[in-house]
Amino acid sequence: MEGKRSRSGGAALLPAGRETGVGGEGGGGGRGGGGGGGGGAGPADFVSVLPPEVSSRIFGDLDVESLCQAAATCRGWHRAIESNERLWRHHCLSVRAVCRREIDGDRGNGYSWKITLLRNYWKSKVKQEWLSGKYSNVLSQNSLPEKSMYPMDVDTWGEILEAELER
Repeated sequence: MEGKRSRSGGAALLPAGRETGVGGEGGGGGRGGGGGGGGGAGPADFVSVLPPEVSSRIFGDLDVESLCQAAATCRGWHRAIESNERLWRHHCLSVRAVCRREIDGDRGNGYSWKITLLRNYWKSKVKQEWLSGKYSNVLSQNSLPEKSMYPMDVDTWGEILEAELER
């Protein structure tokens, strides 16, 4: 069921702990890894050849959006990325600079680093733009870009309004 969805290139990342349902029968990354390009004649994918630490360092150089795209590339990459909390922790701590209360709350509620990041990534981007004053001189709602309005709680809007009042 889930394996077929993943094989067809489903871009949505699975919640942590669900990656074992993807391609469970073969158990490995090399053969039948899914991404559709190389077949059996091409070179082996680096995740199945290199030590996990090296693959982790390579994936660690990707930004959040590229990391999510890489996880959707094939089953081997998906497993390597999904199971690596260090990758998600690194990005999550960067987002924490803007969304400290939200990140700490999610971690306190037991969310994994990956889920915490996915819950707060876009919010942090929008919140940073608001806090930096990008929208300080907006004359009407029509001059706001679509992404500037992200569902945020009362406390977040309070932070933004305090920053505006200090300008």
